[in-house]
Amino acid sequence: MLLHVDGEHSAVGRPYVICSCAMSLDGRIDDGSDARLILSSPADLDRVDEVRAGCDAILVGAATVRRDNPRLAVRAEHRRAARVAAGLPPTPVKVVLSGGGDLDSRSRVFGTDSVETLVYRGAGSAAPPPFWSAALVPGGRVSVVDLPGRPLVDVAAVLADLDRRGVRRLLVEGGTSVHTAFLTAGLVDELHLAVAPFFVGEPDAPTFVGPGAFPQDVHSPLRLAEVRQLDDVVLLRYLVPTSA
Repeated sequence: MLLHVDGEHSAVGRPYVICSCAMSLDGRIDDGSDARLILSSPADLDRVDEVRAGCDAILVGAATVRRDNPRLAVRAEHRRAARVAAGLPPTPVKVVLSGGGDLDSRSRVFGTDSVETLVYRGAGSAAPPPFWSAALVPGGRVSVVDLPGRPLVDVAAVLADLDRRGVRRLLVEGGTSVHTAFLTAGLVDELHLAVAPFFVGEPDAPTFVGPGAFPQDVHSPLRLAEVRQLDDVVLLRYLVPTSA
C-alpha cells in the first residue's frame, strides 16, 4: 500500500528522511531522572504533529520506546481526518529499530491507531515474542523484519525495505544512537532541531548524537533553511547541500 503524502523523494531506493530532535542549550535530549524531560513548547509540539501528518512513517529506536513510551501518532483530529480523506491511515506507519527485538507488548507504539508497526531486528536475534507471532496487538498490527547477514540493524537496509513498502517520506525521531546512525551514514535530507531555553548540565545525560564520522563536517556543512521562534523554543531547520 502506498502511504505517500505529497513531498520529496530523496533518491532512487530510499525515502526522503527528516531527522527531528528537541534538545537543551547544552545539547542534551533528556536528563537522568525517571520522568520524561519535556524539551518542546506547546507550539513546537504542534509543529511536530504537522510534520508527522505529512510523513508516511515515523521511526525511533527501541531505547526510545522503552524510556519515553511514545505513541508515534498524529494527535490533532483535523490532521487525522485530512489523512483519512486523502485515503491514508489516520497516522503514519510506525517503525522501531531493535537489535534484539526485546520490546514490551504494552508499549504505546503498539497501540490503538489501527496502523502497522514495523519492528526491524538484527540477524541472529531470538525468536520474537508470542504476541508478534499473532501479528496482532489490541487495535494495531505488528510485523517483524529481520535483516539477514547483519548482526546490527543496518539503517540503509531499513530504508531500502521501507521504500519497497511505499514509504516516500520518513520522520526519524531518535534517540541518540539512531540519529547518529542516520547522520553518519549520510542518509538524512533534512534536520529539524528544536532548542529549549535551558541547560540540563548532567554529564551523563544523553546527547542528540554520539561520536562518529559525519559527512556534514566543517568542510561540508548543512544549509540553514529556516529559523523560527515557537514560544521560547527556537527551531533550526537545515538541509543537506544536495537537497532542494
